[in-house]
Amino acid sequence: MKERETYPVVMAGIKRDLGLFEVAPGLRIALLNILGDTELVKACAAALAEKTSSIPYDVVVTAETKSIPLAYEFSVQTKKPYVVLRKSYKFYMGEAIKAETNSITTGAPQTLFLDEKDYQLMKGKKVLILDDVISTGSTLEGMRSIIEQAGAEIAGEAAICTEGDKAQWNGIISLAHLPLFKS
Repeated sequence: MKERETYPVVMAGIKRDLGLFEVAPGLRIALLNILGDTELVKACAAALAEKTSSIPYDVVVTAETKSIPLAYEFSVQTKKPYVVLRKSYKFYMGEAIKAETNSITTGAPQTLFLDEKDYQLMKGKKVLILDDVISTGSTLEGMRSIIEQAGAEIAGEAAICTEGDKAQWNGIISLAHLPLFKS
């Protein structure tokens, strides 16, 4: 197997070498995958909890899948409940709220769903959006749309990393920034 080129990044004092993956012809990204990386998840959750401590919010919202361990650990540390917006509808979700997205890592349109039970948790509340990486902003826009449809208010937005045009993400609380790699 050919050795993959990597990009070094430090998040919450922990260094990781992220593999570079082509997502479109001539465009590569440094892929952050926190699944199974307990050390990084715990450190990033603590650092983001500290950086968001002055924001008044009631509920944390994230999108399925890779940011779920971050939302869980963040919830444990902050003692705030969290909601996961799902990427597929299941019958037990009842009358779900939905929004369309187009994630850079999937390269195809996706739908986010807010479960009926979680709607009740969010309605009329202040919400903190939490994600692993914000790249194109499509998933972020989908999360914003669902929060608005649920009658909740966005109190803040945070991620482990932002990616791409750094100036685009001035309002996002983050621990690191990843460049895009164009050939």
